Amino acid sequence: MKNFKILFSGRRSLPNAKVGVKSRIPSFGVRLVAVPLIASLTFVSACVDGSDSSKIVTVDGPDPAGHTLPGVQLVSASGKYLAGRYARRSRDFGTAADYLSDALSIDASNYEIRRQTFFALVSGGRMAEAAVLAKEIVATDKGAAVANLSLVVEDAFASRFEAAAKRLDTMPRRGMSTFVSPLLLAWAKAALDDTEGAIKSLDALKKIASFAALRHMHVGLIYEQAGKIALAEQALKKASKGTASIRVVMGFGNFLERQGRLPEAEALYKRYAAKNNSDALEGTLERIAVKRPPPAFVETPKDGLAEVFFNLAGTLAQGRSSELALIYGRMALRLRPDFPLAQLLLGGLLESLSRSADAIALYKKVDPKSSVSWLARLRQASNLDEMGKTEEAIALLERMAAERKDRFEPLIRIGDSHRSKKKFDDAVGAYDRAIQRVGKLEKNHWSLLYARGIAFERAKEWQNAEKDFLQALELSPEQPFVLNYLGYSWVDQGVKLGRAKKMIRRAVELRPNDGYIVDSLGWVLYRLGDYPEAAKNLERAVVLRPEDPTINDHLGDAYWRVGRKFEARFQWKRALSLDPEKDLIPQIEEKLRDGLKKKDKGDDRS
Repeated sequence: MKNFKILFSGRRSLPNAKVGVKSRIPSFGVRLVAVPLIASLTFVSACVDGSDSSKIVTVDGPDPAGHTLPGVQLVSASGKYLAGRYARRSRDFGTAADYLSDALSIDASNYEIRRQTFFALVSGGRMAEAAVLAKEIVATDKGAAVANLSLVVEDAFASRFEAAAKRLDTMPRRGMSTFVSPLLLAWAKAALDDTEGAIKSLDALKKIASFAALRHMHVGLIYEQAGKIALAEQALKKASKGTASIRVVMGFGNFLERQGRLPEAEALYKRYAAKNNSDALEGTLERIAVKRPPPAFVETPKDGLAEVFFNLAGTLAQGRSSELALIYGRMALRLRPDFPLAQLLLGGLLESLSRSADAIALYKKVDPKSSVSWLARLRQASNLDEMGKTEEAIALLERMAAERKDRFEPLIRIGDSHRSKKKFDDAVGAYDRAIQRVGKLEKNHWSLLYARGIAFERAKEWQNAEKDFLQALELSPEQPFVLNYLGYSWVDQGVKLGRAKKMIRRAVELRPNDGYIVDSLGWVLYRLGDYPEAAKNLERAVVLRPEDPTINDHLGDAYWRVGRKFEARFQWKRALSLDPEKDLIPQIEEKLRDGLKKKDKGDDRS
């Protein structure tokens, strides 16, 4: 099956988080007391721990006859708590913090509410408010890692580095604290001019191989802060060898730039870009080309602490621990508010949590002079489009295209936006403009031809579509998406079935767990009359993509041909329930009514 949802916008699309409250909920006792002559509501809120203590809140309310009195405001800690938990599960951290703070004001001794409010405040970036609760949490649980780190951040923010170092020294070393505490402690000691103690603190990471590059990088940065340039270079160079971490490479490259060794820095960046097929350093290379001075990598010990939180947030984001990554990212920005890469990272995390408006707010704060400003604006446009503000998104992209005549990405994004809205002629126009700017097409431009090919095919211009798909395969012959889309299109038209089968089999080998591509293989086998094998592959496709109406419809056809007619009708009914495209509905309804006709000679569809 052709997957029309691939937009090549460079963004990661994740499903919205499911909302549900399964964790421990405070057991609030609520009772209504009618007091003669005085209309009042009395709420008795029991503590979580089941103790006899309670808090009584009295507010105006309806009198016993049911009449509403002025100034009614019913306050329920349990309701506020549940609303806050729901908002947090929905990743609406600002709303969650407001509701949970209200609940806490009603039941101030409730540890669970305090804890949930703290996490919502930190996740929403309200760090000073969170720190107030962190003190209370740590007083109850000295090993509460995130609450302790929140207090470390506030101490460092206020330049109380001695207090920060003392807290880090005494924090239990378990879980993430095993890695976080030594790195943060090193920078706290560096702020106190204890370079030797700072480097010694990092020895705790020596036995952890996966942290070797990060440890060497921070050793180098601390030595540079202390003015020990030779030792700094030695450590940074060691960190950059064989690492896949772009941040570590940037650390050494930035050092070389500041030492006036631009050719060495440029060579380092280009080696990384070539080895990792990455364009993430494109802005940095442009800066070197015009000999613009680099921004300070870590200017102060406070920046060093922010760097630690940023590094860990990036690591956690790759491991899909989005909310904890978001918390560390917030801590990085608390210490270094003008940190473009942290703003970009947090924006991406918020996107993955379906918080587009919050992501846009962060992208707008990125310094226009930063090397990642261009990427931030592209992401801003993508999020605007995601929110339904397509005209605003396209206007931003057009401004960017006019601003940089040598860049074609904004035009591709415009084409992607039009294509997602089924404005296929407009999409083709945008892709045409992008291709004109590219000039000579190279291997990495296959996706542009593929995108335009889809727009042509959906606009019923098959000859142009086929030409683009074939050219895309000339540039990059092993692209499974192109092999699948072109092969499926041929199958759908009943032409070149042998070649289509070969192409789709190769696509399945390259992406064996892609339901759309497995469906294509099942469908070409169906068209070739191999119904048992078709059914087998289509069953697997349905397992991989159970919510796709076309795949379910295909499986229904295959079941009918192998005599499993009851199951065929079930699949067709399921396909109708999954909101298929309009032109598919009458075909499915006819099959439910009459079944499939006997296959006539030369009829490769029914």
